[in-house]
Amino acid sequence: MEDQLLQWFDVKQRLRETQRSEPTVSDWEIWWVNLGENIGMEINGKSRDFSRPAVIFKKLSCQFYLVIPTTTKPRIGSWFVPIHHEGRDMWVCLHQIRSVDYRRLRSKLGRLSATEALTIRNAFLKLL
Repeated sequence: MEDQLLQWFDVKQRLRETQRSEPTVSDWEIWWVNLGENIGMEINGKSRDFSRPAVIFKKLSCQFYLVIPTTTKPRIGSWFVPIHHEGRDMWVCLHQIRSVDYRRLRSKLGRLSATEALTIRNAFLKLL
């Protein structure tokens, strides 16, 4: 765990020093997001860059986004919304919603259907 945390600090430092313009991002897109190495039950990024797919729930500004991480492990409950993207079943993890800086966005994977976006929105509002 300590080794992974140190690796994440290296990745995070590189992200912080990144000099690039903000990507063109819209609500309901799916992006690879560098989520990092977290603590407890917080969802971690995977692989050497600590990233995982996340849904852009809301663009807060041109540099700041509210994202919802996903998992491919089947989950049941009001905190999880199933989606299907490019032949893969995924679950949107509403309890892991967080805000991120644009430098954490790696690459766009695609866009949710209008039906899936509405399902996620309604599930989120139901939790409130």
